[in-house]
Amino acid sequence: PAVCGECGKRFRRSSDLARPRITHTGERPFTCGACGQGFSRNSNLATRRRIHTGEKPFGCRDCGKLFGEGSALVQHRRTHTQERPYRCGECGKSFSVSSNLRRH
Repeated sequence: PAVCGECGKRFRRSSDLARPRITHTGERPFTCGACGQGFSRNSNLATRRRIHTGEKPFGCRDCGKLFGEGSALVQHRRTHTQERPYRCGECGKSFSVSSNLRRH
């Protein structure tokens, strides 16, 4: 096992130490060629590129609406399923989006 020297978190492989190192140093090695914004993860850069290109690869199977981020599709799907996974511990009211619970 590999151990992060900064926080002590353990990893199965030494190659897995790269992510926490970037977190601790604030390094942003992935840069958007369109706007220059830096990212710590390549997946975040890919999301940013979709903003610039307008690409929306995530489609709702119920209504066909397209999204640039998978998380936006997950949130949208709740309009069809009526799923409300975020519940207030005080009054019991449920919300489909975590930010709505925080605002409540």
